[in-house]
Amino acid sequence: MIDEYIIRLVNTVPQGTGGMILLLAITAAALFILSKGADLLVDQAVSLSLKWGVPKMLIGATIVSLGTTLPEVTVSVMSALNGSPGLAMGNAVGSIICDTGLILGIAAFIKPLPFKKAVVNRQGWLQLAAGILLVITSFVAGGGIRSFTDGGTVPRFMGFIFLGLLVIYILYTITGVSRLDDTEETTAKSEEHATVILLKLAAGAVLVIGSSKILIPAVQEIALRLHIPETIIAATLIAFGTSLPELITAVTAARKGHGDLAIGNIIGADILNVLFVIGASAAVTPGGLTVEPRFFRLLFPSMLFVLIVFRCGVLFSKNSLKRPVGFMLLAAYTVTTVLSYLLPQ
Repeated sequence: MIDEYIIRLVNTVPQGTGGMILLLAITAAALFILSKGADLLVDQAVSLSLKWGVPKMLIGATIVSLGTTLPEVTVSVMSALNGSPGLAMGNAVGSIICDTGLILGIAAFIKPLPFKKAVVNRQGWLQLAAGILLVITSFVAGGGIRSFTDGGTVPRFMGFIFLGLLVIYILYTITGVSRLDDTEETTAKSEEHATVILLKLAAGAVLVIGSSKILIPAVQEIALRLHIPETIIAATLIAFGTSLPELITAVTAARKGHGDLAIGNIIGADILNVLFVIGASAAVTPGGLTVEPRFFRLLFPSMLFVLIVFRCGVLFSKNSLKRPVGFMLLAAYTVTTVLSYLLPQ
């Protein structure tokens, strides 16, 4: 409802030079708010990790990823309720590919991302397992090998199971947290109360998500007025739009030297895209989520490929995700994107 109102509002901007200047001003303002919101989100996430003595990666994998995944949840659930379950599935799977390949690749390419290997492995295997669980569920419910021609489904009852697994995942992450063993970090505790930090963190998430919802329609309208083909807009801006909070948060975290927070945000977002986004969408759809044949022929293999590239990058890295791994992730994302256009649907 809010998204439609924003789109209608942007569409009312007058034509001509004055209207274009206004759209550019809206875009610039949204970008400014987006960057400030990301700064606030990252800074408060770091403060919270120090306050609680929790690794930043785990804060990123839970609280931050819950906030930045809200656009995917909103878009997918509303799509399912409006009778477009395929859009819900496509948004979630596409976001996993974009988050892991493009966003993490860009963040690592900007600056090597330091991490604690034991913590990343602990969450990273869950990330890969979530992707495999989604594929197996869709394959089995779709009748096995026939899924490649007839498609599959994520039944409604599996949606509730996914939501149950989401609760277990959050509890598992919280109860399994290892205390920070870095003396310098633990002595640098934030003096602010945890409630204040959480409120500021929530404010940062609201700024990031809210500004992204204004930015994408504004940029889309500018592109249309510059006569850029609508198919190109749909294939880039719209698909990219719901992952924008993860991108800005990851890049900001990398720039500030909190690589583990960036990695944790992406890992958590991928897990939530399966358990939360697809789980909630399937749960509100009486017939379950429809999985079209192209998911089995291209999108699922692409998703697993990108996740495996990331897993291998972590396994063969010592204590940071370096630029060559970022390049491989970007290459994996590029290959899957090109194939999505070249291969028959």
